Amino acid sequence: MKAIRYHEFGSTEVLRQEEAVRPVPGAGQVLVKVAATSFNPVDDHIRLGVLAEMIPTALPITPGLDVAGIVAELGDGVNELQVGDSIIAMFPLDVHGGAAEYAVVAADLVTAAPRSITLADAAALPLSGLAARQAAVELAGIKAGQTVLVNGAGGAVGSIVVQLAVEAGAKVTAVDGRQHADRLNGYGVQEVVGPLDLDAGPAAVGGPFDVVVNHVRLAPEGLAKLTSYVADGGIVVSSAGPVPADEARSVRTAGVWVRPDASHLADLVSRIDNGALKLHIADRRPLEELPTVHRDASNGKLLGKTVIIVA
Repeated sequence: MKAIRYHEFGSTEVLRQEEAVRPVPGAGQVLVKVAATSFNPVDDHIRLGVLAEMIPTALPITPGLDVAGIVAELGDGVNELQVGDSIIAMFPLDVHGGAAEYAVVAADLVTAAPRSITLADAAALPLSGLAARQAAVELAGIKAGQTVLVNGAGGAVGSIVVQLAVEAGAKVTAVDGRQHADRLNGYGVQEVVGPLDLDAGPAAVGGPFDVVVNHVRLAPEGLAKLTSYVADGGIVVSSAGPVPADEARSVRTAGVWVRPDASHLADLVSRIDNGALKLHIADRRPLEELPTVHRDASNGKLLGKTVIIVA
């Protein structure tokens, strides 16, 4: 089968298209004929090897933590799925496998794909959606009436955090470039502001806030300044580095460490199908262009969430 793989950690040059052996599902697994995967920033970090100690992964690696496709074969003991089912899933961070014509996935990580969008576009949901849900629902516990600042609101994860917060009844201030303003306003935010001037302080953007959710890579001193944007007793959640707590003001902090969860993914699918959640996809590229997508991401040229079409 056709696959993109790398046999050593390194720059984008280690990625190559090659013929790989079609995997066979074991007990509790399904074989998926892959329609699409998507690029996530963590893919770049894993390929570089900077997460090798934290996320041990055997080489060679077929990248792609998201998968959308059709169940092609059932392993022993799989009774809840049928051949021909349209599914999506997130691989565990130490597994991967979406950038290939076929992939083996644990059956208990699989969720029925949304019916209201294409199967390929559904590949944009798993990791980004689960990270957003973890940030907004599990960690921040956003509630009606709260004020929420989302830094990096226009990105794949931030866009979903914004929508979950608005749906919960929060008053959301979205921070990102003006090119995202129309879309973010369409999600129902109170205000869209440009990139944060951390030296200007929270009052410059209407703060402090009950909840701050950060998805922007900042230097440690920048992350430390985010604490001042949180009101007494509030929380800051970050997927882009640790933000210090402030015990004197009872300001809590939490970090996002995304994990696969079929039931949480099913919840997000239902929100898509009932119109409460929209996916923003910046680009769709064929499998053979995945090395270029990695290169664009490394050079800061990737437009946003990019779906990789496999079949």
